[in-house]
Amino acid sequence: MAKIKITALALLFALSSPLLAQETDPPADATTADGTTTDSGLSMGVPADGEGIGKPYILAQFEAFEQRCMHTDLGADPCELYMLLKDDQGAAVAEFSMYGLPGGSDGPAVAGASFMAPLESLLPAGISMQIDEQDPKGYPFSVCSQAGCLARMGFTAEEVEAMKNGGEVTFMLVPFIAPDQKVALKVSLKGFTAGLEAVNIANAAADAAATARAAEGGATTTTTTP
Repeated sequence: MAKIKITALALLFALSSPLLAQETDPPADATTADGTTTDSGLSMGVPADGEGIGKPYILAQFEAFEQRCMHTDLGADPCELYMLLKDDQGAAVAEFSMYGLPGGSDGPAVAGASFMAPLESLLPAGISMQIDEQDPKGYPFSVCSQAGCLARMGFTAEEVEAMKNGGEVTFMLVPFIAPDQKVALKVSLKGFTAGLEAVNIANAAADAAATARAAEGGATTTTTTP
């Protein structure tokens, strides 16, 4: 059975998307996400101390952003920059998480993000994002699960720089029950620059640790790659 190399990007998709994480089935003779090796796909369990491999945790806070990471056995954990979006009444509505792409990635995007919207969103409308007073851009939904509907977003170097220098981002959603209306979710960009830098440093270390593990012939974890 061929082994699939762990990368920070692959693990981030599992961290950002509950659906992808749930649909990943460990093959026979594979090292599972809980760190145990089985020949039947059965988990042997881990201590219930909240520190199990594959469990997300908050490493640092950057204003309204959180640096969320995933425990691994590599000695360096992959992370994402996370924010919970609320409406003008203070109710939680959506989730936004972002991370830099590895150097040498194909395409114009240098950063990726996941936006999780409520199931009651109008899917054909997708979401739109506006940085300060710049022209907004639209993004389609990719998949829905019980957790919500997911949009995968890519950003150019210029767009990332605009976010670093900007004041706020506005996300627009269209409710399914009110297709003639829009819900605006405004996000302050305070802490964004420092937070994204911390995330990128952590992911570079995670990639290096994974590469070193593979070079040593160590076991790798099978994950869902993008």
